Amino acid sequence: MIPVMGAIYLDDSELEERFIRSSGPGGQNVNKVATAVQLRFNALASPNLPERVKERLKALAGSRLTQDGVLVITAQTWRTQEANRREALERLLTLLRAASERERPRRPTRPTRASQTRRLDGKTHHGSLKAQRRQRPDAE
Repeated sequence: MIPVMGAIYLDDSELEERFIRSSGPGGQNVNKVATAVQLRFNALASPNLPERVKERLKALAGSRLTQDGVLVITAQTWRTQEANRREALERLLTLLRAASERERPRRPTRPTRASQTRRLDGKTHHGSLKAQRRQRPDAE
C-alpha cells in the first residue's frame, strides 16, 4: 500500500510499469537499454479513490489521461531504471495529492472605488493621447 494523502492509499497491484527506450540523444547504449519508465494507473476504475478525487484528476491530468481513464506518466530524465521509477511514482503521487485537495470556494469581491477611479483615469488618459494624434497641425 502506497500512502497518498490522509485516508487515501494506492494498492501496488493497481500500478503497471513498462520500460521503454528513452528519446533524445544518447551514448552507446541508447538503442539497447530501456531505461525510461511508463507508469500506468487506471484512475477511474480504482476502488481506492473517492469520486471527487477522480473528477478533479480528470481536470488536472489533461492529456496524460486516456479515453479509458488510464493515467500514463512517462519518466526518462535519469539514466537508470530505478531513478526513473522513483520519479514516475513521485509525479503520480504529486498529481493525486493535488487532486485530493479541496478547492477553495471563490468569494465574489467587488472592486474598490479607488481601483475603479484609477481604471477610468487610465482610460481617459489613453483616449486623450489618441485624440492628440488625430489633430493635424494647420498647414500654412
